[in-house]
Amino acid sequence: MKIDKFVLCIVVTITLAYFFPQWGSTQSPIPLDRISTIGVSLIFFFYGLKLSPNKIKAGLHNWKLHLLVQSTTFLLFPLIVLAAKPFIVTEEANSLWLSFLFLAALPSTVSSSVVMVSMAKGNVPAAIFNASISGLIGIVITPLWLELFIPERTANFDLSQIYISLIVTILLPVFLGILLQRFGNRFVEKYKQYLTTFDKLVILLIIYKSFAHSFIAGIFSGINMTDLLLISGLLLLLFYTVYFTVAFIAKKLHFNQEDQITAQFCGTKKSLVHGTVFSEILFPATYPIGLILLPVMIFHAMQIFIISIIASHLGKTST
Repeated sequence: MKIDKFVLCIVVTITLAYFFPQWGSTQSPIPLDRISTIGVSLIFFFYGLKLSPNKIKAGLHNWKLHLLVQSTTFLLFPLIVLAAKPFIVTEEANSLWLSFLFLAALPSTVSSSVVMVSMAKGNVPAAIFNASISGLIGIVITPLWLELFIPERTANFDLSQIYISLIVTILLPVFLGILLQRFGNRFVEKYKQYLTTFDKLVILLIIYKSFAHSFIAGIFSGINMTDLLLISGLLLLLFYTVYFTVAFIAKKLHFNQEDQITAQFCGTKKSLVHGTVFSEILFPATYPIGLILLPVMIFHAMQIFIISIIASHLGKTST
């Protein structure tokens, strides 16, 4: 198996943030906050240019599959993490638990879900529909989950301001892109590879900025290799719990193999793009964003690695 290049880029970015955190500080002459905000809006504008309303309409018919995927993404994941809440007794453990809840409340990925489903010979149109609609649902659902548990002393959680920020940064660019599809669709198709690179660069910029702030503040001083292994183990347990639960429900609903693949692949994914964007909006500047993003990034690498192996195997064995 080849190591995903983007995962390697994340590692390099975090290393740069560790050795050169001053570039991402508030005193830096480079306006990274403004650049990342503009970059995020452009990501979702181009996403709107690619989003096909016709495919969304066509996908509405397979409602059992869609309901399972979205329920898994926004209910099953958070409920599993909530089950661990009674066992949290320290302030440090609560901060880590909140980062797991943030991961659990995020939408599913778009591109990787569709690519993996296609590779495994699953239901590609349904994957496109669910991956596309998940991000829009997450704009509403993710802040609601976080509002319940972010400490009041840490953040004045004003949902109206958060939704305004999400609408301006994400929703408006998406709908503007949809409106301009007639003029911009050809541009997106022609420069698809460059736009994918642009998306990843913006994500890396946000990751760098978040970790630079965290390194300057000494957020990770108390996290050692044992802690990282424990976090990774818990994330692996979370992934497989959801993966096999979705498989069990899909069989009970008598899904065919294509729909079961789509349910498992789309339902177990969490979006690093939305994670980096939402972390900037939902949490105040004083909050340790690097710590909040740590499980998201580990899970991102984990899901790509595991699902790619499964997809490759299913693609070869499928008739």
